[in-house]
Amino acid sequence: MKRSGKVIVAAGFGVVAAAFIALSPAMGQAAQQANPSTAANQMPRVPDGKPDFSGIWQALNSAAWDLQGHSSSVFGPLGVPPGWSVVEGGEIPYKSEALKQKNSNFASRATEDPGFAKCLLPGVPRATYMPSPFEIIQNPDVIGIRYQFARAVRTIPLDGSTRDWLEGWPDFWMGDSRGTWEGDTLVVDVSKLYEGTWFDHAGNFHTEALRVVERYTPIDRDHIQYEATIEDPNVFTRPWKMSMPLYRVIDRHAEVFEWDCRVDQDTAKYKDATPK
Repeated sequence: MKRSGKVIVAAGFGVVAAAFIALSPAMGQAAQQANPSTAANQMPRVPDGKPDFSGIWQALNSAAWDLQGHSSSVFGPLGVPPGWSVVEGGEIPYKSEALKQKNSNFASRATEDPGFAKCLLPGVPRATYMPSPFEIIQNPDVIGIRYQFARAVRTIPLDGSTRDWLEGWPDFWMGDSRGTWEGDTLVVDVSKLYEGTWFDHAGNFHTEALRVVERYTPIDRDHIQYEATIEDPNVFTRPWKMSMPLYRVIDRHAEVFEWDCRVDQDTAKYKDATPK
């Protein structure tokens, strides 16, 4: 793979200007894949031999702002950071009418994004790549995930139980998750997802027909390859997939805080107002 770049060194009063390297899109996509593990740096395993994903993790990308490739922009207090597409093939395959809705969502994102604008539960898969850490807690029968953003939580049964008891229940903000193992890969089938969530701040959306199949595959001790296949026949012409690495948070005081930004918003909005 070719790499182009130019290094400029400015000498004066001992000051050296830094180098810059212009990376191609192909290199950006390649950066989404971490290196394979070595024998000395493999993911720990639980007594039954499965990978032990327990720990605090975080995606380090800008997918929460836009799943597709995008430039930086001045929007909101901090703007939108640039980023490569995490979508396989680069583009989301919208139906024509659904694309109009997506564009409408984009135009009103400052006030209507359920995540960044309203601090509501981010849904699946967006919770995984919000710019906040999350913790995986694992045992042989169930996996729990708790996210810092909006204090979202998920429980993922691994016992093969059915969804029959959910018949007639409304959809859930974080959906209903059921997990199985395919070798070393944790596969999570998610359905009954409330249509009020978005995939990102750019207005990419879904309906109640959404089904998400997540795949968590160990790369090495401190990295997981995350994939999510998206299917919603009301919105998309075909299923499509996103992928990204997840990084273990190894800070000495790593912790997933309970952060409910809606409380912060309401506190700032109502201040010391007395309820009537």
